[in-house]
Amino acid sequence: MAQTYAATGLTPQIWDSDFFTDYVRASRFRRYMGTDESAIFQLKDDLSKKKGDSVTFALVNELVNDGVTGNTTLKGTEERLNSRSHRVYVDVLRHAVAVDDWDVQKSVIDLRMAARSQLMQWAKKKLRDGCLNALGQVDGVNFASSTIAQRDTWTANNSDRILFGDNTANYNATFATGAFAISAAETLTPNILSLMKRMAQSATPKIGPTMVRELDQEWYVAFVGPMAWRDLTEDNPTTNVLTLANRDARTRGVDNPLFTGDSLVWDGIIIREIPEIARIDASLSSTGVRLEPVYLCGVQAIGLAWAQRTKSTTDTDDYEFLHGVGVQEIRGIEKLRFGTAAGADTTTPKDHGIVTAFVAAPAD
Repeated sequence: MAQTYAATGLTPQIWDSDFFTDYVRASRFRRYMGTDESAIFQLKDDLSKKKGDSVTFALVNELVNDGVTGNTTLKGTEERLNSRSHRVYVDVLRHAVAVDDWDVQKSVIDLRMAARSQLMQWAKKKLRDGCLNALGQVDGVNFASSTIAQRDTWTANNSDRILFGDNTANYNATFATGAFAISAAETLTPNILSLMKRMAQSATPKIGPTMVRELDQEWYVAFVGPMAWRDLTEDNPTTNVLTLANRDARTRGVDNPLFTGDSLVWDGIIIREIPEIARIDASLSSTGVRLEPVYLCGVQAIGLAWAQRTKSTTDTDDYEFLHGVGVQEIRGIEKLRFGTAAGADTTTPKDHGIVTAFVAAPAD
């Protein structure tokens, strides 16, 4: 009987494909990723087919005029398509591990498999941190490394997309002043989430909800840090409206999110805890209480650009005693923004798909 042998040259390609698929699938943000404009995290891999250092995302805001009816002349009443674009620049990400017990590594695929778990954890963490950094970007830079001027510019440009505490009256175009207005009692509540949703719906232009396949409906998605999640869920369970809603209206038993810690739902919002969302230094608060951001997202909030998907590499050193395997990819992750000045993509930019709230998040 003729025997079929696997082509050894395909082995690294199969490993690379499986590795990329598995590590992206394992992301907490994966269910909200997609390749079209209706996704919260929009993926593009245009540069995997051509050369370049950036990928352009097209941002098209909805039409707002009434149009015409009956035999009314349409010519002269056309509405300008309010389209904008955002360029996401890509960079190389690489890491590797070394294996010196070559005696038990009989082939190149064994070496890759031996390093798979360590490299997988690293890749997942880098993707998670990249998404979180993008969600928190102010004026195009990470919040932690932003200057006072950059925070103030972002706050002024996004007056309809930023909430300080539990009411819009706290807003101030100077970020520190708005943050200073948050009292210790202004922790995350269902009412704050509902207010964020109303802000998204009334923003100019408004932030559209996304279709979540599992629920087959349009939803906003709120990413919440650990302390805000605690305050949202750990109030008296007999009076907490969010707890009561998820207890009485959702699946009974151990699969209920109240037991599993999975996503909760409220007022058309999916609420998902992301433990790595960092609290903000207490010096920005009038009460000395740390603050925590909450990100309510609609469509095209974040752009992920891949120029090169995960590729594995190998190396040998020290007279073939030390063997290494690495992974590399070329990608970029940014919060998508659009210019609000007429005909300008970058002038006075607004966050395209995010309402950001800052709430009190005292330590345990």
